[in-house]
Amino acid sequence: MAEHRTAESNRIDLVVFSALFPSAARPGAGLFIRERMFRVAQHRPLAVVSPQPWFPGQSLIRRLRPGYRPQVPALEMQQGIRVYHPRFLSVPVLLRQFDGWSMALASFWLLRRLKRQGAQLIDAHFAYPDGEAATRLGRWLGLPVTITLRGTEVPHSRNPALRPRLSRTLEAAARVFSVSDSLRRLAIELGAAMDKTEVVGNGVDMECFHPVDRIAARSRYGLPENARVLVSVGALVERKGMHRVIDCLPALIKRHPDLHYVIVGGGSPEGDIRAELDAQVARLGLGDRVHFLGTLPPDELKWALSASDVFVLATRNEGWANVFLEAMACGLPVVTTDVGGNAEVVCRDELGSIVPFGDAAALQQALDAALNKDWSRIEILEYAQANQWDKRVAQLLRAYDRIINSAMVQPELVAK
Repeated sequence: MAEHRTAESNRIDLVVFSALFPSAARPGAGLFIRERMFRVAQHRPLAVVSPQPWFPGQSLIRRLRPGYRPQVPALEMQQGIRVYHPRFLSVPVLLRQFDGWSMALASFWLLRRLKRQGAQLIDAHFAYPDGEAATRLGRWLGLPVTITLRGTEVPHSRNPALRPRLSRTLEAAARVFSVSDSLRRLAIELGAAMDKTEVVGNGVDMECFHPVDRIAARSRYGLPENARVLVSVGALVERKGMHRVIDCLPALIKRHPDLHYVIVGGGSPEGDIRAELDAQVARLGLGDRVHFLGTLPPDELKWALSASDVFVLATRNEGWANVFLEAMACGLPVVTTDVGGNAEVVCRDELGSIVPFGDAAALQQALDAALNKDWSRIEILEYAQANQWDKRVAQLLRAYDRIINSAMVQPELVAK
């Protein structure tokens, strides 16, 4: 396997650049980036540079908040691939606008060394601050840069201070990938040339996500064998909308007396509203109907999905949610909101339904209809199978080859 050869040789072709990446301290961070890029590593040797924020005295904050900016080793080996964690100065609230500069400066000497080891391209994830830092590094080191938009760019584009920085970053990139067409259109609106944008959606690992026995799955989590079960998977943050689903439960239980709601997820750097969700559940008298399973590793998530009937995510903002395909790979229809690329994933009535964001009545009606409908699980599974990772990886490899070959004969194409 190429990933093992990477461990044996220091030579690399690509540098993956993202502050959000799994580590020993944060194993659940950026799994979707690793899923994608470690598959690329089977064909092109790569290293990962994942800068970590730091400022003097943050260890004191960690005493009060143990999960705050956990310590990460400078270098990890993951599946035979080197993952570097340079520290960059990032002062909370006060100086965050300099994160892009700081991230680039802290990573410069490492990237310079990786270029000497053969790196020909920087592949950044998220336009800000990661993409901004990557295009600076590309300009300083004479390397082309690709940027993948994943959804955070939507709220950032509404920030008057960040919008021009996003525009400069996207204009400087050799290619702008996006996980959905809605994000591709945003990139063009921000100034990216249409001919250098490309949609490369996320894929699903059918070896990891597939249906397992429903009765066994329900027994695993103490769910009644004959219950109707909704499930959500995501960080416990306002954006993901678990509280919006909980608000619908009293009315839904009147129509489906055996209804239960399973929530998979925990806190994240974005926040943690578990206490608020617990209070909401108690206030509505739903203590025996809402089940918090915490964060589950990918190889266990199929059990929670297979224990359920309908997947729901009443989210405020998404790029391309991997979890939709993961739910479909376990045979579940999806009910979600009309934001970001959601309608591009749930693109047919046979796969689920899309409701306007913020319309509680429409969400309740869609969930009621989904619980009543006799879904064709075979059609849902076939759609998931058609969206496995191999097609996405092949598309990325073609794009990387074109960019690297063009940079060799046209050096002016590197980040400007």
